[in-house]
Amino acid sequence: MKLSTEISGLKMRNPTVLASGVLGETGESLLNVARNGAGAVTTKSIGIKPKKGNKNPTVLETEHGLINAVGLANPGIDEYENEIKIALKSKIPVIGSIFGKDKKEFVYLAKKMGSFGVSAVELNLSCPHAKGYGIEIGDDKKLVYDIVKNLKKSVDIPVFVKISVHTNIVSLAKNIESAKADAIVAVNSLKGMKIDLDLRMPVLSNKIGGYSGPGIKPVGVRTVYEIASSVKIPVIGCGGIMNGEDAVEYMMAGASAVQIGSGVYYRGVDVFRKICKEIKTWMKKNSYKKIDEIVGIGLR
Repeated sequence: MKLSTEISGLKMRNPTVLASGVLGETGESLLNVARNGAGAVTTKSIGIKPKKGNKNPTVLETEHGLINAVGLANPGIDEYENEIKIALKSKIPVIGSIFGKDKKEFVYLAKKMGSFGVSAVELNLSCPHAKGYGIEIGDDKKLVYDIVKNLKKSVDIPVFVKISVHTNIVSLAKNIESAKADAIVAVNSLKGMKIDLDLRMPVLSNKIGGYSGPGIKPVGVRTVYEIASSVKIPVIGCGGIMNGEDAVEYMMAGASAVQIGSGVYYRGVDVFRKICKEIKTWMKKNSYKKIDEIVGIGLR
């Protein structure tokens, strides 16, 4: 069974990618993920300056997933170069996730990440729990177009755009494609909340967080399907992927690769190796020899 794939020039040994925000703050943790079988890794979202994030509690487990409101805590781009150098020892693609409040910041951050040696940049335009960033930008189609267009003129590495379901996804995807982005990552976590019945107030200090995990998989699959039906650039599926069959379902919906985040929490850091083994088992059982044979079957 051949699990290797290529997205916008990024050659990957398999279609599993560490999602941003999970084990991505240090180079050593990214290396550890690579050792456990990931085809590529995505860093934590990095901004211009260090950011402490939101006050605790920031993460909670629900019946069918996790809600987090970490708030884009990060060390800032200038302090992150050494972490990238360590991560690059993995010899697999390292994708630098960045966030900013305007076009100028995104261009600056992308250039910095490119100079550090990352294989691609991922624009976090859809964080549901950081005021002044993310959702507000992802909702502004003109701003998204301008950011992507300017980035493509400023860097010579692939530009991926991570989007939210809290917008007109098809219209936004077409807009991103017209700006010449290299791939779309769908989807980021959904806006969620949990209220403590005894305290009669939201559990998270930020009140609203990003809901991820098994509960959002049907939303993610539907989103990938709609995007892949509407644009020609690659789509990377994300949301609730826990096992090989989940990954195959996303690929049938049109995803060329899948990002895994909450799956690390539920199945351990070796979830990438486990999922690849499960994909191979499914492919053998169903007489498929290459990943490319699966991608987009559900669209036909």
